[in-house]
Amino acid sequence: MSFVLMLAFFIGILATVYAFYNYFLVSAVEEGTEEMRSIAKDIRTGANAFLIKEYKVLVIVVIFVAIIEAVMFFAESAIALIVGAISSSLTGLLGMQASTHANVRVTNTALTTKSTGKSQKLGLRGGSVMGLSVAAFSLIGLVILYLCFGSDFLYNIDTTTNWLGISFTPIAIIFSSYGLGCSMVAMFFRVGGGIFTKAADMGADLVGKTELLIDEDDPRNPAVIADCVGDNVGDTAGLGSDLLESNVGSIVSAAITPVFLFISFQANGLNLTKELMRKLIEYPIGFSAIGLFSCIIGLAFAFSKKDSDDPEKELDLATWVSAGCTGIFNLLFTIYSFAGQDFGDLPFKFGFISPWLASLVGITSGIIIGMVTAYYTSDKYKPTQSIAQASKMGVALNITQGLSVSMKSNLATCLIIGIGVYLSSSIAGTYGIAMAAVGMLSFVAMTVSVDTYGPICDNAGGIAEMAKLPEDVRKITDKLDSVGNTKAAIGKGFAIGSAAYATISLLNSYMRSFISVDIVDVALNVLNPRILFGVIAGSAIIWFFSGMLIKSVTISAEKMVEEVRNQFKNIPGLKEGTAKPNSKACVEIATQNALKEMIAPALISIVIPVLGGFLFGPEFIAGVLFGAILAAILLAIFFGNSGGAWDNAKKNIEAKGLKGSPEHVAAVVGDTIGDPLKDTAGPSLDIFIKIMNNVSLVFVNFFKAVYLFK
Repeated sequence: MSFVLMLAFFIGILATVYAFYNYFLVSAVEEGTEEMRSIAKDIRTGANAFLIKEYKVLVIVVIFVAIIEAVMFFAESAIALIVGAISSSLTGLLGMQASTHANVRVTNTALTTKSTGKSQKLGLRGGSVMGLSVAAFSLIGLVILYLCFGSDFLYNIDTTTNWLGISFTPIAIIFSSYGLGCSMVAMFFRVGGGIFTKAADMGADLVGKTELLIDEDDPRNPAVIADCVGDNVGDTAGLGSDLLESNVGSIVSAAITPVFLFISFQANGLNLTKELMRKLIEYPIGFSAIGLFSCIIGLAFAFSKKDSDDPEKELDLATWVSAGCTGIFNLLFTIYSFAGQDFGDLPFKFGFISPWLASLVGITSGIIIGMVTAYYTSDKYKPTQSIAQASKMGVALNITQGLSVSMKSNLATCLIIGIGVYLSSSIAGTYGIAMAAVGMLSFVAMTVSVDTYGPICDNAGGIAEMAKLPEDVRKITDKLDSVGNTKAAIGKGFAIGSAAYATISLLNSYMRSFISVDIVDVALNVLNPRILFGVIAGSAIIWFFSGMLIKSVTISAEKMVEEVRNQFKNIPGLKEGTAKPNSKACVEIATQNALKEMIAPALISIVIPVLGGFLFGPEFIAGVLFGAILAAILLAIFFGNSGGAWDNAKKNIEAKGLKGSPEHVAAVVGDTIGDPLKDTAGPSLDIFIKIMNNVSLVFVNFFKAVYLFK
């Protein structure tokens, strides 16, 4: 095994050990009163029960797809898919366990210390378990493939022919299958968890806040426990598998690109040695490993600092430390990897430093996207404040102002992504675009740690409310939760930005798979009727998929609202607080409906590219992928920013002591509309387009050999 792979494995193990260390430190903190422990146990039990049921569905689907791959390709591709699925599944499980243990301990820390800083650090430590696991398991899974198959097998670019007489490149299939395994788990976790959490959230809000005018996490509301469970299964387990999939997708796209470049260069007599190809394949793996090590430093720095009452500043500082160390350390790694290297005919404008510069474009893009997202979603700034102000005039103006803010937010974010694609391509060609994605997610461990901190603090606030703790405790948790909402929106921006870079790179690899190797620079002719048909269809599929998810949340939320209303109507003393609600019924409703509704949306991401390719051929699918990428970027940004802004506009009004006022009711309705957008449909889109790309890349040679309407 090469030095780079050994380094990745060592850092992955180090991060895993650090994750468990943080887990045990969190678990050592007292949980608080008996009532607090009881509430936390109900949340933990509900989350584990849902995850187990989701795993049962997922195992069947993964095994089915693995068998298809084994039959149509070879056993190694099926193994790669299963390794990816296991890596993603373990990440979601470990991160959720940490989250469900950290929430009540953050509440108790706020109660016993009255310190925002100490509570914030504990929440971040709990979130770091997920963050470190995401990056560590991404790398460990890849290294396992090398251990299983050997680098000689993986770097073999000779084509292999299956029993149907169809040729393919093994390394591309294996890497794509690994990414597909991660993507499948992420899709089911994000869709299933997103439906669960938003159905519970909407059910709790629509009856509790708008009809009965009670507080957000009032213990009388039977849907509150289900809402807290949803935070863990959707915003923690779903988030972790989502960002792991994004991280793997970026590494895979960067690793596959040199393979197809080498094949094309060989066919055209251009200079690219096999040894350089191997270095280019390993470079993104080493780059991500060093980014993970930088995040360990950033987290250690955050935990060692003096307590602060400004959680957002502290989280930002830790992120900057991680990003800065990533850039500096990877410059040294780039010098080690490429200094003095002859790059032949590769379009590396600045020589050996070109891949690093392209990654800096991604890092910078991610930071700027984060700043833009914060501007449009944080109640510190005018856009979200304007939504809170519009709420004084009723629900309609809250919604229209929210739509205006989020639609306008698309321009800046899309320009950043577009400029980033142009610059990274100018610096290092297609490989540069892929490295921009790797750069953006190179400090994903810190990004996810901060993201997971949000639902932990949200749960902490719910536990404080349900346990009827003093108001000053809820003020601390609300402050932490508000920061967490903004950081979650930033995380969604990172996910869709990196997805844009990665899928563009994968699309290029896909096209190289079916266009003649004699063509060096591939191009997508959108005026070709077959491709144009695909572009239109791909764009429409994104809207259809989003509509399916929102409808699924609506169906589940309707049943939740009905259950909550019935309990308040039929349980004597519930309104007065002398009787307890049946929270288990709400958890069961959310579980059953989420499992039922998640299957169809998740499966179409696999079925559509396969069916479309066998009907209309590889050119049609190229158009589908291109149209889907464009539509998904726009919709995902809109969904994420609209939901985040509506949520924080509501919190802005609550912070002014106006709970229960007409403007607060209007803001609650806006927040409820934004819930399925930001936490179900939006986060699923970047996974959707990457699954489509991976599936298409795996089956492209089948599309090329056999399709119906020629």
